[in-house]
Amino acid sequence: MKNVPKAIIVLWISLLFIMYWPQGVSAASVQEDNRPVPITTWEVKWGNEHDQGFISELGRPDEVWERQGVDRPDYTTVNPSAESLWTRLTIPQLHEDNSAIRFENIKGQHIVIYLEDRKVYENYHYNYDNNAVLLPLSIKNSNVPLYIWTETANGRLGIFGTIEVGRYTILQERYIHNGLLDVILGATFLFTAITMLSCTFFFGKFHKGLWISLCIVMGSIGTMIITYSQFLYTFYQIYGDLYSILFDMAMLAGMPALCYFFEQIIGKGPYGVFTKLRKFQLVYSGIAIMALLLYFISSGQWDFFYVILVQKAIGVILVILLTLLMIGAISQALQQNKEAMLLAAGYSTFALISVAELLWYYQRNGTYHLIWWKWSMVAFIVSLIAILGSRFAEKHRQVIEYSKELELFNNELQRSEKMEIISELAASVAHEVRNPLQVTRGFLQLMTEQEDNKNKGYVRIALEELDRASGIITDFLTFAKPEFDHIASLNIADEFTHIEGILVPMANLEGGKITTDIPPDLWIRGNSSKFKQAFINIIKNSIEALQGQGQIDIWAYAQDGIIKVHVRDNGEGMDEEALVRLGEPYFSNKIKGTGLGMMVTFRIVEAMHGEISFTSTKGVGTEAVVSFAEFVD
Repeated sequence: MKNVPKAIIVLWISLLFIMYWPQGVSAASVQEDNRPVPITTWEVKWGNEHDQGFISELGRPDEVWERQGVDRPDYTTVNPSAESLWTRLTIPQLHEDNSAIRFENIKGQHIVIYLEDRKVYENYHYNYDNNAVLLPLSIKNSNVPLYIWTETANGRLGIFGTIEVGRYTILQERYIHNGLLDVILGATFLFTAITMLSCTFFFGKFHKGLWISLCIVMGSIGTMIITYSQFLYTFYQIYGDLYSILFDMAMLAGMPALCYFFEQIIGKGPYGVFTKLRKFQLVYSGIAIMALLLYFISSGQWDFFYVILVQKAIGVILVILLTLLMIGAISQALQQNKEAMLLAAGYSTFALISVAELLWYYQRNGTYHLIWWKWSMVAFIVSLIAILGSRFAEKHRQVIEYSKELELFNNELQRSEKMEIISELAASVAHEVRNPLQVTRGFLQLMTEQEDNKNKGYVRIALEELDRASGIITDFLTFAKPEFDHIASLNIADEFTHIEGILVPMANLEGGKITTDIPPDLWIRGNSSKFKQAFINIIKNSIEALQGQGQIDIWAYAQDGIIKVHVRDNGEGMDEEALVRLGEPYFSNKIKGTGLGMMVTFRIVEAMHGEISFTSTKGVGTEAVVSFAEFVD
């Protein structure tokens, strides 16, 4: 009984091994069978003027076939005396009807394919010689010959890439993916350009030219990538002429837009070279587009201007254009221009790769298939978007700064209007009010000699309130007429010696302490009386903020021709709202305060061409900084 569990475990392991081992071998075999089989060898022979792609022209005894394959890298070399090539290969043994043969790339503008003597495929492109082909096969096609006839006006002929035979569904997936990534990449650029262009209406004149030029560049690049993709020529080959025209028009439209974008970023250049380049490119593109349209309308009959301007000259012009723009971008980047540095980084990547591919394309007589330029475009477009984004960010920052300045200006304007109104009222009313106040005060003083002790208390209160009213009127008069009758050279240290004599006893009564640290050689121009009045108002507020005890520190110094006087206390402090309203008439944190004292202080400092600012934290204290121009005798 003890061995029963072990026996059960061994039995289960055996059953699993028996059940899954054959299936695993079978699955591996199926996977091995489903793997496409490559064809590595075939035979070629050059065509003649008689065959024209007809299978009936084959089979003559003078035919000489040459063995070729993937081990012969020169198998597509052009024969100067022939414009067509026959390729022959044998279909291997097939095991199912759902089979196919896939050619990764057959070079040729005109292609005809035969299985034995039966034509199974034909296509023709006048300016495109890269062709992916997928042909369905059945078991009865096993071991039969397959003939491929290719023709081109110039360039290479034959088979590039791999040839595979296998299950149709597997090869179809690879066939569909051929060039599909290019279509996705180009469509991304094109969709982004259209989306950005739709936003143009919301910008007004705000960088509209740069924005539209960037949209045109991105749209033209996307169109070029899509129309150059092998995917379209593989699945929608009947529109091959349209793809070529769209490719050329996108290139011709994008070149002047690119020049305009560079001109806006890196400037006109020495002797206005980039402005001239943009104008030339605009004229050239206009003439070339007209030649292209003439060629299209005439169905290829009027092709002289098109061949010269578009097919022949555009490559050379594009190489020169890309090179000049790259030099301009790099030269501006060396001058520490941040936008030019971004532009040079992205554009140099694109230009170097594109120029290298174009040169290689012409060196190979147009047989090279341009690949890397479209991927280098990604770095270029990212740099363009980054430049435009940085400009938008800079404009946004400027708008924020302007808004803040406008708010400050508006607040200052409102304050000036308030001060103007108060000044006019003070000037017109103060004198008229002060005279009856003084008369009333005199009569009250006479009445105190005749009143009993009970009424004397009321008269005393009345006199105090009259003195308080007189003080308010004095502040009004000071505010209304801040100009000084007597201007002299003031020594800051001497002035504060007098101020200390007035306020130190008051601070001691409140339980506070005043310390000063003022050098003896600080001089300004102003009125001594008004200077003392302004600082007495500031220091009195600090004393009252101590609430019984604390410290008031006063120090001054000269810095870059400006004398700054600091008054700092560790009293109750103010919040942000109170700090902003400081200096407004009738605003005060004190119970009986009118706010006129600080209003007068601001007015006096302003009249002395100085500046005053306050910083405060609730529960920590307040610091006032008053600045005056230093007087040098």
